[in-house]
Amino acid sequence: MPFMPSSPSTKPSAAHKRLPRIALVLVLIGTGCAAAGKYYDPDKANRTPSGFRNTYPQEPRASFVKWQWERITQGLPKAPANNYRFPMAVPEVAWLQANKTVPSVTWIGHATALLQIGGMNVLTDPMFSERASPFSFLGPRRKVPLNLPLAQLPHIDVVVISHNHYDHLDRASVEQLNRQAGGPPLFLVPLGVKEWMADLGIVNVREMDWWDKTDADSLAIHFVPAQHWSARSLTDRAETLWGSWVIKTADGAAHPFSVFFAGDTGYSKDFQDIGRKFGSFDLALIPIGAYAPRWFMKAHHVDPEEAVKIHQDVHAKRAIGIHWGSFEMTDEPLDEPPQRLAEAVKKAGLAAGEFTVLKHGETLKLD
Repeated sequence: MPFMPSSPSTKPSAAHKRLPRIALVLVLIGTGCAAAGKYYDPDKANRTPSGFRNTYPQEPRASFVKWQWERITQGLPKAPANNYRFPMAVPEVAWLQANKTVPSVTWIGHATALLQIGGMNVLTDPMFSERASPFSFLGPRRKVPLNLPLAQLPHIDVVVISHNHYDHLDRASVEQLNRQAGGPPLFLVPLGVKEWMADLGIVNVREMDWWDKTDADSLAIHFVPAQHWSARSLTDRAETLWGSWVIKTADGAAHPFSVFFAGDTGYSKDFQDIGRKFGSFDLALIPIGAYAPRWFMKAHHVDPEEAVKIHQDVHAKRAIGIHWGSFEMTDEPLDEPPQRLAEAVKKAGLAAGEFTVLKHGETLKLD
């Protein structure tokens, strides 16, 4: 999601508490991106004269104002009973820096994961900042400490970006990656995001449309659809593309491995399409959080039950739930998604461990 001012747990009583929000609106109005019709192509269903659109029809957009009023009057979101004290892993920093042979995934937090596949280090939606916001003093703040900072990661070869919302495309994080020792990674981004990166001086960038494929050394990487939207201001909705990623070892690899990274998405038939095209995946990273209230979030954020459907649609052998437990962006308790996922997995009759979650900083080795 882009930054949306989150309501406090009680109704604001002082005018000064509203001032930062007013300032934020004024700033966001003036920070639009590319012209909406720049990528219009009558032969591409997702490229319209007014911007990009999803593959399958959606219900009309729900009222953001109504949602915010509900939050204020109902005192949402409420902190979980454990006050965000989730179990934390001790990151295997030395192993991650040395590993070149064992496929692995390390969940850093939110939608940020380190994938080690085909001897390459791939980072998804890098978000290492304290806030998912254009400001350092306002916006969704990290609720769980970052226990695997970017500086402790191995050299990153490829970065994949699902879309341009602040919790998925973080300026400070990509700038730091661009300055990493040993040279910048290859940034793979949706259509329209390359220009934004260039404005930051980041030039090792390839932008892609849905169903495009590119090669990166030992990997074949495809950009595929998701049901979502894009914006970094109040004036640039759908001017850049969004999507999910397929990351595979190249044909003929001695140890083939494939990963599906769903990014941020609502549920749609796109995932059945992806499953039909690619057959199956060894691993899928699927969002399970930021789903409440359903009347507002359903169009662009799956809940744990829908995440299980995605897992089944893409025929993943194993899935890890992401996009939960780091930033409080919606109304469900921050610790609820894993609990609901466990219930959904059991109800679907999946094998134990087939779809689960990792602790912050935890590595799963996939021999």
